[in-house]
Amino acid sequence: MTLALGATAPDFEADTTQGPIKFHEWIGDSWAVLFSHPKAFTPVCTTELGYMARIQPEFERRGVKIAGLSVDPVSDNVNWSKDIEETQGTAPGYPIISDENLHVAKLYGMLPAETEGGATGRTAADNQTVRNVFVIGPDKKIKLILVYPMSTGRNFDEVLRVIDSLQLTANYQVSTPAQWKQGEKVIISGSVNNEQAHELFGEWEEPKPYLRIVPQPH
Repeated sequence: MTLALGATAPDFEADTTQGPIKFHEWIGDSWAVLFSHPKAFTPVCTTELGYMARIQPEFERRGVKIAGLSVDPVSDNVNWSKDIEETQGTAPGYPIISDENLHVAKLYGMLPAETEGGATGRTAADNQTVRNVFVIGPDKKIKLILVYPMSTGRNFDEVLRVIDSLQLTANYQVSTPAQWKQGEKVIISGSVNNEQAHELFGEWEEPKPYLRIVPQPH
């Protein structure tokens, strides 16, 4: 199964370090981030889970829930959480989904559907494609997909930046330019004609007719 932006995030039921969840029910009316890991007790992933734990309040401030996923039994993920707290200073305050049977990894296209068996006996290298970040909206649609190699830790500050853009552009008829950060100028969407733009934004900078720049709306 290949997922694309705008597709409905597959629903599933799974055990986690915080008890069983039904994924869509767990998301509710919130935004959500699902980020996956090829194996517990792996070095790069340990730093990632720890960093996400430290910045979880930033996601909560934006109305975003976090869920990790690891291709391991719940007991391994619970013990891994202790290592994460010891080495990174903060234990995950979000659920880590146990995907011991590889169901979610295959459902989200991170492993081939024909992959046989479960996590037992598989190495992190076997599961190296289970290194995705999915941002999912309250409508359960996928808004962002990132895929990282095992050797490169993920930039979760960038995920926050994209969420700021997604939430802004969902509420206003604007787009965000390259390197945009919260509070900076934005671009009037191309679907908005000049008459509509005057009603919505008043005046704007126009270095080219197709590039109309305004302060970030609030």
